[in-house]
Amino acid sequence: MIPPAAALRPGRAALYAGLSLLAVLLLTGCDRPERVFALSGYTMGTEWSVQLVARPGWRELGAVRGEIEVVLEAVNSQMSTFREDSDISRFNRSLAGETIPLRDEFRAVLDAALQLAEQTDGAYDPTVGPLVNLWGFGSYESRGAAPDEDEVAAALRRVGWEQLQVLGSGLAPELLQQGGVDLNLSSIAKGYAIDLIAERLESMGVSAYLVSIGGDMRLRGVRPDGQNWRIGVEHPVPGERRVHLVIEPGDRAVATSGDYRNFFFEDGRLFSHVVDPRSGRPVEANLASVTVLHESAMLADGLATAIMALGPERGYAFAAERDLAVLLLVREGDTFVERVSPQFKPFLAREAPAT
Repeated sequence: MIPPAAALRPGRAALYAGLSLLAVLLLTGCDRPERVFALSGYTMGTEWSVQLVARPGWRELGAVRGEIEVVLEAVNSQMSTFREDSDISRFNRSLAGETIPLRDEFRAVLDAALQLAEQTDGAYDPTVGPLVNLWGFGSYESRGAAPDEDEVAAALRRVGWEQLQVLGSGLAPELLQQGGVDLNLSSIAKGYAIDLIAERLESMGVSAYLVSIGGDMRLRGVRPDGQNWRIGVEHPVPGERRVHLVIEPGDRAVATSGDYRNFFFEDGRLFSHVVDPRSGRPVEANLASVTVLHESAMLADGLATAIMALGPERGYAFAAERDLAVLLLVREGDTFVERVSPQFKPFLAREAPAT
């Protein structure tokens, strides 16, 4: 059985967060027998990759891909809105009064999402599905145009994390459909999958790795040359792929949410995939991206989305109240102002690589 990732602790949140982190793997000059082995694939509408440090001939290497795929299947079969047979899709199609069984992994992610919704007063909301789909950022065909106000109002009536109710306890909890509730856990489930993969690698004896899904990561240990893994945070400009700054996270997870990868333009306005569940519209503040460091990839993933929805002022205050390691890139004209929490500063690399 797949062990659940760490639950959300008090005081601590699509799939479309965007590929906002670039792995900077400088592997020259190795003087130890270990090497980096790389695996990759496709999941949750994006790419996954695992880079692990091991000695050639390590007996578990051949089993690693199979173990990763077991983890990804467990998460997808429960929380993927891209699969009609997943638990979450069956819940979203169910009628008022119907229930679905809550498996351990689904329950762990849902509990974390609900706690984050409460902490942010609904700025983060796992029932945002109707709005995400309405704006064309869900599992349906991309819309590419803003809906009218009546459509937004109708979708908003179906949003509200307080509607979610878990029945029973112990070994057989069930999730009750109140009627029209559409769950979307894309902003937190891929981080959870990263945590599970990391835990599975460690159980197999891997002590150094970089696990990534859609650009969100969890890292541990050092490279074969004894140096830290280095991660490039992207410059948040649509159409560009270059490093803004470099960090060395150590044994932590990294997640970035931004408005510059999954979006559409209409009448000169950018509409981001990050939808504010309170207004029913994509966030329009000048906050371009949020990067969060945390011990848990699930929490880093959800928190980055939550802080984007809160905006630059409230989002930074939210992080400060909880001593979170965050980097906010805020637009000011054609430039970006960095808002770096004290907890984030120790992880800034001394110099960036050539781009």
